[in-house]
Amino acid sequence: MGLVACLAAGSHLVRLAAVFTLAWTHSVQKSEWRETWRATPAGLVLDAVRVEGSGAGMEPPDGAVLEGGFYVAHPTLPPQAQVLLRRSGATTDWRVCMEGHCRPMGELLPTDLEPADLDPVRLTTCE
Repeated sequence: MGLVACLAAGSHLVRLAAVFTLAWTHSVQKSEWRETWRATPAGLVLDAVRVEGSGAGMEPPDGAVLEGGFYVAHPTLPPQAQVLLRRSGATTDWRVCMEGHCRPMGELLPTDLEPADLDPVRLTTCE
């Protein structure tokens, strides 16, 4: 099947896709932030960041260019073995976008998990 990204919550592993976008809305600024990630043998690679506006800690990355209402940048972060995602419940959930469709992360995770298994969630690569 090939290398893809996975969500790991507790002992559960949820397969995503080789390329996906992680999106969220800042709790104060109400601006959207999107990160496009790619699964590689070296780890997860951040291909692009898109930030809607700026302020309240949502400054566009260095070198960002305004395109279609979003500041777009292509960071040079090294591949990541994992990315930890906190899910406090105090803000709206992360959205995971694949093949043009976005879903709240909670819809992708098993419903039988204990609250302690839902925070944090790890993004990793898997076969």
